[in-house]
Amino acid sequence: MHASRRAGALLKLKPSFAARARWASTTAEKDKYKVVVVGAAADTAFRANPFVGSGGLTVANQIYSRFRAAGKPLAKGDIAILDDAEYHYYQPGWTLVGAGLKEKAETRKPLDSLIPSHLAHIKENVKAFSPQSSSVTTTSGREIGYESLVVATGLQINWGGITGLSKALADPSSGVSSIYSYNTCDKVWKDLDALRSGNAVFTQPAGVVKCAGAPQKIMWMAWDRYQQTGRGDKIKIDFYNGMPTMFSVKKYSDALENLRKERGVGGHFQHNLVSVDTGNRKATFKKSDNSTVDVDYTLLHVVPPMGPLDFIKGSPIADEAGWVAVDKETLRSTKFDNVWAIGDCSSLPTSKTAAAITAQAPVLTENLFSVVDTGKVANANYDGYTSCPLLTGYGQLMLAEFKYGLEPKESFSSYPFFDDQAIPSRFFYHLKKDLFPWAYWNYMLKGSWFGASGFIRPKYPPSTPQ
Repeated sequence: MHASRRAGALLKLKPSFAARARWASTTAEKDKYKVVVVGAAADTAFRANPFVGSGGLTVANQIYSRFRAAGKPLAKGDIAILDDAEYHYYQPGWTLVGAGLKEKAETRKPLDSLIPSHLAHIKENVKAFSPQSSSVTTTSGREIGYESLVVATGLQINWGGITGLSKALADPSSGVSSIYSYNTCDKVWKDLDALRSGNAVFTQPAGVVKCAGAPQKIMWMAWDRYQQTGRGDKIKIDFYNGMPTMFSVKKYSDALENLRKERGVGGHFQHNLVSVDTGNRKATFKKSDNSTVDVDYTLLHVVPPMGPLDFIKGSPIADEAGWVAVDKETLRSTKFDNVWAIGDCSSLPTSKTAAAITAQAPVLTENLFSVVDTGKVANANYDGYTSCPLLTGYGQLMLAEFKYGLEPKESFSSYPFFDDQAIPSRFFYHLKKDLFPWAYWNYMLKGSWFGASGFIRPKYPPSTPQ
């Protein structure tokens, strides 16, 4: 049979989880894999997303390790990572770049260098999902089959959602910058440090945002920088937030609101940036009543609107909003039993952060392993844990940790001196600045860092019949 016809015939077959013995690799077929981990579909202007990001690399390595630990190792190349990105980015580091604490080159590494030899790397992106035949189609038209699919594509940053923004970011003298892109995060520091007087405006859109605390982290760092350099009384800082409060979790929101008032930072809520006029240095915001207001700025830090990726919206695996539809506890698709999702692309009702990945990855790994091994999901449940390390100045950080229901779930509150994580701490600051980047590059991406659990993979009780 012709090779393309043989591949097509294989892709039409449903995966049989009853045939457990077939899990060991028995074929050299290059277009069908035991597990396919999918990255993002395309790059857009000013967008340097991590493609197969922290979720994809972490879970691919954890899956491989989990089968080995169970004495059922996968063969080399049984797990494929599908992504054509040249670099992988440590996006939490862009806030540190914007604050002058790191060089942006420290926040990226060649993707090839991060993928171990036991994982296959297919340098293509996905164009379409065909879960009925357990396959995906790449942008080149190639069909790739799988027995289990993990979607870890991240989300889409809609730079074009704000009129004039792309032009402003490309203009070195515009005074407009954003920490949400590798290409512009260093411009944040240049603009911030060069400002001597005037109006510094920081924005946050309504809706989903990668790390919802990041828009104000850079604002607090700017405020502290201006105080330390004697410019505080010459620069007026305002926060224009599309949300109704400073933060979604009341405990931290109240603390941040008090901090805002203490520091004299203007708070303007339910204001969404809709356009930037660099010629007149004006930013236009739409309010909750649909009226608009023009604001003069000298420095403007912009957080663009975000949402699901275009190639996922309307696909068979997506929900009505365009996110990959998954069970919020197991991370398994609510539509297809052999499809899973992790991180920003998923419908999980929690904040989209790298810290959330550390809690999600072992749950997904355990449940996927159990389905393949026994035919049923394990008792591994994700409780919505996420963390947002909120920089409030140089040498100080508020460590917000919470779970579903916007309830605090703090790792240090039971220890002496850390009874209230809403109080900024130098210790927490160094976790963000020094420990987290080190753990990310050396352990998390390799599947051996589990966030609040450190180097110890969480244990789950035996599964029960379902």
